[in-house]
Amino acid sequence: MKGWMYILECSNGSYYTGSTIDLLRRFNQHQNGEGANHTKKFLPVKLIYFEEYKHVAESFYREKQIQGWSRKKKEALMRGENELLPELAIAYRDKVLRDSKELLDKICEQ
Repeated sequence: MKGWMYILECSNGSYYTGSTIDLLRRFNQHQNGEGANHTKKFLPVKLIYFEEYKHVAESFYREKQIQGWSRKKKEALMRGENELLPELAIAYRDKVLRDSKELLDKICEQ
């Protein structure tokens, strides 16, 4: 099943990163205060970036990867400045990333 990783900008300027199998439905849920607690607090939200994947597990993995990124690294991604991503890397989420990768591998084996 196809999936999307997305980034929302909240009314306070913060970014929210998520994943879903139905991008429009999930965006509407966030906009109507039915999404995550963070987006409920800072409505309205704007969809500012998304990536499409062949399998929802891949979008979930990407969500967890990007959630660990700094604001500057997320902004470089959204601007398409991929050459800056390695230098903006931070290491404190390496364990979460590795665990998410293992989960993705298990899901894809099924």
